[in-house]
Amino acid sequence: MSLVPSPSRLAEAYAVTRMATRRTPLLESEVLAQAMGAARVFVKAENLQRAGSFKLRGAFWRLSVLDGAARNKGVVAYSSGNFAQGLAAAGRDLGVPVTIVMPVDAPEMKRRATEGFGARVVLSEHGDRPREEVASALAQRLAVEEGLTLLHPFDDPEIVAGQAGAALEALEQMEGLLPDVVLCPVGGGGLMGGVALAVRAAAPSVRLIALEPAGYDGMGESLRRGERVRVSGGATICDALQATMPGEATFAACRAAGVEGMAVSDAEAAAGMRAGFEALKLVLEPSGAVALGAALSGRAPLSGATVLIFATGGNIPFDRFAAHLQRET
Repeated sequence: MSLVPSPSRLAEAYAVTRMATRRTPLLESEVLAQAMGAARVFVKAENLQRAGSFKLRGAFWRLSVLDGAARNKGVVAYSSGNFAQGLAAAGRDLGVPVTIVMPVDAPEMKRRATEGFGARVVLSEHGDRPREEVASALAQRLAVEEGLTLLHPFDDPEIVAGQAGAALEALEQMEGLLPDVVLCPVGGGGLMGGVALAVRAAAPSVRLIALEPAGYDGMGESLRRGERVRVSGGATICDALQATMPGEATFAACRAAGVEGMAVSDAEAAAGMRAGFEALKLVLEPSGAVALGAALSGRAPLSGATVLIFATGGNIPFDRFAAHLQRET
């Protein structure tokens, strides 16, 4: 298929994945609308998805389109946690053996949850090297040695197509009302790519904003330059958004849909966590709260707008959740 999946492919993927995923709440908040200066604010609570994030959508669709031989032998992928859990849950549902290469410093809660879904977890030791590169190389080696199908956690048009279900579902829940502005977290860009294509097709004038941690704003920088670039990285509390370069497929989707980028500080991510908890009663990990934090920062153009925000993950232990909120104050 093309690097940029068609609207019909997005619809086809959603028709399949909606049978396996949870219809997550779309929460409207007058309190948040007032704080942001917006007309109306809707938050798509994908942290309440099965396996704790939106990742199940793309993973389930990707496994659904495997041929029989690949399904029998199994798949391997690398992930720091959320895609790992989504793929493991999808593999259990579809009877596909799943191996996950996970950086040794990935959150233990995410590793245990991945194993709980029945996946085999192989830890990668990255030292001073970028952990994504090391985990990716090990996954590639296992694919060759064991005859497994190598899946990329985001750089795959089918992953993009599957993730679009989060936006298609949100648009259904908005019952004909269309957003003026959409804010969505970005790691590698699979969700943003799918969301952008789905929403742009429904609302041609919508403003689409990709939110990334400062130092990991590879999608935003690439969109500004018109080509994929690698950024420097650095320390961040957003462990699930540490891609230093967007995928080829995800960049193509975001560029085609007219996405713009914005970097988010750790303090803004923590503020998003607090707002999610206090205004919506949601538990969000930092990576899942960056769009909400950016919307509250005053830096996004939300005055008088109907705003759709994606809250994408809630896989965080209580002690870390509480610590981030205490530091934020």
